[in-house]
Amino acid sequence: MNRFAELLDRLVLTPSRNGKLTLLTDYFRSVEDPDRGLALAAITGDLNIAAVKPAMLRALVVERMDSVLFGYSYDYVGDLAETVSLVWPQPAGHIADHAPTLADVVGKLQAASRSDGPKVLARLLDDASISARFAIIKLVTGGLRIGVSARLAKQALADLGQVDVAEIEELWHGLTPPYTELFAWLEGKADKPRSAALALFRPVMLSNAVDDNDLAKLDPADYAAEWKWDGIRVQAVCEGGVRRLYSRTGDDVSGAFPDLAAAMHFEAALDGELLVGDPREATGTFSDLQQRLNRKSVSPKIQQQYPAFMRCYDALQIDGEDLRALPFAERRKRLEAFVATLDPSRFDLSPFVEFSDWEMLERLRGTPPHPIIEGVMLKRWDSPYLAGRPKGPWFKWKRDPHTVDAVLMYAQRGHGKRSSFYSDYTFGVWSGPEGAEELVPVGKAYFGFTDEELKEIDKYVRDNTIERFGPVRSVRADRNNGLVLEVAFEGLNRSTRHKSGVAMRFPRISRLRWDKPAAEADRIETLQAMLD
Repeated sequence: MNRFAELLDRLVLTPSRNGKLTLLTDYFRSVEDPDRGLALAAITGDLNIAAVKPAMLRALVVERMDSVLFGYSYDYVGDLAETVSLVWPQPAGHIADHAPTLADVVGKLQAASRSDGPKVLARLLDDASISARFAIIKLVTGGLRIGVSARLAKQALADLGQVDVAEIEELWHGLTPPYTELFAWLEGKADKPRSAALALFRPVMLSNAVDDNDLAKLDPADYAAEWKWDGIRVQAVCEGGVRRLYSRTGDDVSGAFPDLAAAMHFEAALDGELLVGDPREATGTFSDLQQRLNRKSVSPKIQQQYPAFMRCYDALQIDGEDLRALPFAERRKRLEAFVATLDPSRFDLSPFVEFSDWEMLERLRGTPPHPIIEGVMLKRWDSPYLAGRPKGPWFKWKRDPHTVDAVLMYAQRGHGKRSSFYSDYTFGVWSGPEGAEELVPVGKAYFGFTDEELKEIDKYVRDNTIERFGPVRSVRADRNNGLVLEVAFEGLNRSTRHKSGVAMRFPRISRLRWDKPAAEADRIETLQAMLD
């Protein structure tokens, strides 16, 4: 357990991707089974501990210390696991019998029932050091927040075994923790695992953003153009009666979209965009799509109001034939013929954008025919379907972001390495008649600024606080005082949940406008005009 705790500590404090990869690879190489496999499952989100929930953890702590003191501590630290690991009071005279392994801890937690789960957790925390407590709590809450994605962990496995990460991803959904057969293969001690599972995920092909000089080097005749739809990238796979809908990272999201999964009457693996509406009549906005996202179960009413469909743009396999090595032009022909056989209310084809030169395409990109289009995709006619992000075959050319000048209204403490800074910002624009203007919140952002700018904003927040609400501070913001933020965002939707009536898509801080008076920030009418 101590080795896993040390790994988490070092990953949190290591900012670089390559540094994290080295830490993970060294851990997988030096730690024995089953601990390394359980650690891998925890990092990728595939370790399930059902007996303990975060609310139980809070209740355990306040049984041992004053609830107000714990509240103050949590407010200051900003992270539940870190707070509990630091303040957890051990029983007087308690001495741990031994240092448990990660397998010991996971085994006890998974064997516990809901009724005895809190007691089991308390005994484990009593026996653990501060860093081990932190690791145990991260296990039971399910959110490590260590800056490591599931794909980065798989890349570390690929580095360990000197194999392509695509091989790991294709095997992944046929494997289960603690992955002993996977590690044996990667270390050359056994053959590559053969998965008997059907409808497995295929690693997706990603695009590169168009840089300033890219188009000048490319021949328009070599590329097809498609609209870039603002939905969710998915892969629909059906094999031997098994139906799976995967996210771009390989997560199985079939349960969240049962209406679409039910329409997958085919033997194929299709790549495309998940949207809502009826493709024959109208495509819903991203705000409509959000009604279907992050739900464990979907009611019939929601399915009827926001039906899911897939806009297909590539075919990876049809009727058992792997098409990925074929050029895009040939895959597209096969896809067109295949989609024509599917339910037209659930599947349609991503249309091409006809253009003769880059100037023409740039004009089309700036005036798309639908508000949910966020740019264009460029795909070489001769490109095979390659996992990862190869440079050259596919490009994304997004619309320029919108910007607005807003006033900082509220700031909240961050998490992890930002827990001592006010790094989450709510901002607003002016509304109301002249002489009676007031700020109405229009969005929240927590990135886009440098570390140095974070320190400057944090100091401003502390120096200009007028009210406190737990970890949130209200700052001075009126016509004569306030920090103006230039906020960039991808789009705008109407919203009945916000006082302003609008909701921003992917807002981030573009610039700090120390030079601009708060009274000169934008008005709500500026945003409303973008909706019309």
